[in-house]
Amino acid sequence: MTPQEVVNLSTSAVAEIRAATTAEAVEALRIKYISRNGLLPALMKMMKDTSATDRPAMGRALNAFRERVTAALTEMKGATASAGAPSETFDFSLPGTWPAVGVMHPVSSVIEEAVRIFSQLGFTVADGPDIETAFNNFDALNTAPHHPSRDARDTFWFEDGRLLRTQTSPVQIRVMQSRKPPVRIINPGRCYRRDTTDATHAANFHQIEGLYVDTKPVSLADLKSTLAHFAREMMGPGVKIRFRPHFFPFTEPSVEVDFSCHLCKGRGCRVCKQSGWIEIAGAGMVDSRVYKKIGYDEECYGYAFGMGVERIAMIRHGVTDLRHLYTNDLRYLRQFA
Repeated sequence: MTPQEVVNLSTSAVAEIRAATTAEAVEALRIKYISRNGLLPALMKMMKDTSATDRPAMGRALNAFRERVTAALTEMKGATASAGAPSETFDFSLPGTWPAVGVMHPVSSVIEEAVRIFSQLGFTVADGPDIETAFNNFDALNTAPHHPSRDARDTFWFEDGRLLRTQTSPVQIRVMQSRKPPVRIINPGRCYRRDTTDATHAANFHQIEGLYVDTKPVSLADLKSTLAHFAREMMGPGVKIRFRPHFFPFTEPSVEVDFSCHLCKGRGCRVCKQSGWIEIAGAGMVDSRVYKKIGYDEECYGYAFGMGVERIAMIRHGVTDLRHLYTNDLRYLRQFA
């Protein structure tokens, strides 16, 4: 095949296209000439057999083939569409149909707001994979081999020993393994547990966890001031926090963190179950054994905290059933705009 023969083929193709009278015929010619299995791709495959002296001319001829045939197809597609269109004229004075404006999902809104708040305090966002190793998810976090969360009835395990992370804490392990103190991060993300879905539980959910580690002294007072700032920014200026003793394998001492109810101002209502307080997070000072497991060879101080995103979204918006957030019912979700 010579460049001149390609030019002749394009001339005959254009003539054939312009002779078409229906949109179906135009589409058939498009398939014949420029589709994946059409004539043009076949000609382009022949470029490897073209001599080096003729290759530039052949390339120009093939480009011209594509341009001429494509232009003719576009022209005839419009002509055949107009020929088959109804005779009535379009009334340009009719109002248009405006596309609906989307709204941010309540869960995404809480994550974005939390990132903004903690960024004010110098925290940066860290991310990690949903599929984790047992070391990052359990061992490095000082979780005992007999801990219930390791059971196949509580966690999604793969045959190769990996698992769907049960918390976003493995991101903290990955960050500490990759850098030395100081570390100040938050890590929002999706987690997975074998929970039966009901009004307050789901097999997948979102967490926001935070970690601050330094070689300089860091105390429980620093943790409390950080969470107090978050509570005021997220729930309102009058919200207070309280710590209750608790146990977590990876922190010592450990605390449960409650926010005063932002709806009743602590007086007691249906949302806070008449207590005046709402449980929000777990937190504590990072256990020294965690530092040893990830290879920190110097004395470190730090705190960690974690909270459920869906729980905060439900409290902020008065959602009574977690499942409402994931039904994808736009009529329900639009009210949170």
